[in-house]
Amino acid sequence: MKTTPTNEPDLDALDKQILEQLTDASKSSLAAISKQIGISTTAVHQRVKKLEQAGVIQPCVTLLNPKTLGYKVVCYIGVYLDKPSDYSDCVEALKEIDEVVEAHYTTGNYTLFLKVYCKDNDHLMALLNQLQKFKGVTRTETFLSLEQRINRQIKP
Repeated sequence: MKTTPTNEPDLDALDKQILEQLTDASKSSLAAISKQIGISTTAVHQRVKKLEQAGVIQPCVTLLNPKTLGYKVVCYIGVYLDKPSDYSDCVEALKEIDEVVEAHYTTGNYTLFLKVYCKDNDHLMALLNQLQKFKGVTRTETFLSLEQRINRQIKP
């Protein structure tokens, strides 16, 4: 793997095959990947380390299923801020709310767009009341997710 003039990694065919194997079956051993793509386990290991160092592969974590933990409500919240200068303070306050799993600074109608997990509608209401007290928040707009039909990684 090389880097381009824009510092983006220049992935060759082997790098892409390794990434596809890792994203399709993240529990695949390096030995299984080496057999699948036809290079040594050591070569796969070295390439994976380089991909990690280049930031192509993010640190691995165990993903929890929120529903099995009692979080039955998935929603997205558009947050309107009075002034863009309130953005940093709002994000710092959001970091203290465990149910907020994503926060995006966006263009368009909302200043921030959040992904939130709640146990039920009462929990969501309490979270919204808390959020609406943050400095600069003028209003929120909430979208309930009824079903997630696609959940995948980006292809290399």
